[in-house]
Amino acid sequence: MRTPPTMSRLKGFRFPREIISYAVWAYHRFALSTADVEDLLAERGVVVSRETVRLWVNRFGPHFANCIRRDRPTPADKWHLDEVVVPINGVKHWLWRAVDADGAVLDILVQPQRNAKAARRFLKRLVAQFGHPRVVITDKLRSYFKPVHDFAPGADHRAHKGLNNLIEGSHRPTRRREKIMGRFKSPRQAQRFLAAHDQISIIFRARRYRLSTISYRHAKADAFGLWDGYAAEMTA
Repeated sequence: MRTPPTMSRLKGFRFPREIISYAVWAYHRFALSTADVEDLLAERGVVVSRETVRLWVNRFGPHFANCIRRDRPTPADKWHLDEVVVPINGVKHWLWRAVDADGAVLDILVQPQRNAKAARRFLKRLVAQFGHPRVVITDKLRSYFKPVHDFAPGADHRAHKGLNNLIEGSHRPTRRREKIMGRFKSPRQAQRFLAAHDQISIIFRARRYRLSTISYRHAKADAFGLWDGYAAEMTA
């Protein structure tokens, strides 16, 4: 990363914040394991263990994700909701995800059930954070019907599998990371990792096919500028 080397060192940490922020960025931006990040740093003369990388990711990943949520534009009022199975220790769990019309992830929630109670809990979180949507698009799972009516009574609820292709694509990075990590070890770990990963990865994944070359380069430069600013806000 291009984080200025003049940044103050974090109290209690041996390495400067530009190295820590680079490790967190590389781990979330690419489909890398902590061992892969360890090797990237070693090639640059920074000798750390994969356990140190893991601790950095767990400690500072939520910080960057919270900064991104704080500064992102107001999401569109058209929401796509979907749920996908996530096996954890041989037990089936469900990852509930919501994205807006621009593909930005609004929120995720790992739950043990795929029923109306779980749908109510997730939708209640969304409405509390972002207000009432204009349109809610889901698959044909009937557990959505009453929660959408209760928490977004004025919304146009469209239950159709074919309309939810946008959010189906947002599950793919999760599957790739799940494979690299050897599956998630606990619901808490899955929630913590995915809540950060979805926010961090999206600012570095500009939709190239929608942008001109100059716009795409500007989007990348803006993303790196934001990351440098967030690194400067890191606290011990």
